[in-house]
Amino acid sequence: MNEPSGLEGALERLAEGVRNATEDRHPRTVKLLAGGPLRAAQKLGEEAIEVGLEAATGNREGVIRESADLLYQLVVAWTCMGILPTEIWWEMRRRELTMGLAEKLPKPVSDGI
Repeated sequence: MNEPSGLEGALERLAEGVRNATEDRHPRTVKLLAGGPLRAAQKLGEEAIEVGLEAATGNREGVIRESADLLYQLVVAWTCMGILPTEIWWEMRRRELTMGLAEKLPKPVSDGI
């Protein structure tokens, strides 16, 4: 199999770096991982809000910067949960085959709400 390129390859390299983070080279990442899934989720949510705020104000450069932060935090969350990027790519491929690339799965309808 060929090595992934583009965003897929970049996120796989980032995930490998996060998994192999050491206190001396990447202390912030090590600290985030030590906080576990709850802390990772918190940081992920913060970054998502920051992207949204930059988008709402029309700040293109801000969206770019905050999106990079969001992707980093997403990979940290995946790592905390033992999720590999390839699992995400498989899910995306499965969805593309069933619904087309530009669709997302509908949310299940809940009873009483």
